[in-house]
Amino acid sequence: MTDLISRADAFAATAHASIDQRRKYTGDPYIVHPRRVAQTVKETGARDEVIAAALLHDVVEDTPVTLEEIKAVFGEDVATLVEMVTDVSRPEDGNRRVRKAMDRDHLAQASAEGQTIKLADLIDNTASITRYDPGFARVYMREKAELLGILKKGDKRLHRRASILVEKV
Repeated sequence: MTDLISRADAFAATAHASIDQRRKYTGDPYIVHPRRVAQTVKETGARDEVIAAALLHDVVEDTPVTLEEIKAVFGEDVATLVEMVTDVSRPEDGNRRVRKAMDRDHLAQASAEGQTIKLADLIDNTASITRYDPGFARVYMREKAELLGILKKGDKRLHRRASILVEKV
């Protein structure tokens, strides 16, 4: 593991632990999810900055950490990738459908590397949601099917994997 990836892993673990964030269905420490996403991204042959961003992909969305902090600690490249995959919608923006459309529009602008992170995220989240919450999985999978339509720049193998998962439900 390179220094950048080690630092991103430690930073993400600390940020998620600082609010005692846990995986919804298992109660596991939240960091297990970003680590799985980062591993999936690593398997595509991604550069270290993309793997670091995968580790940090939920930090701004879910913890008090800001994009400015990510930029100061990890640089512009990593911060830009994190920004690409961070939801832009807020609860006050409307109902779930409206918010998801806003987030899809944002992701449509992401680079191939940013979309690869999102595909890895979708793959990991799909596994737990379909296993532990089949009722919500039907709603989630409809949203992810729409999302896959705009994630065409991401890694083709991950896109195929995600598409297969979405079609199963």
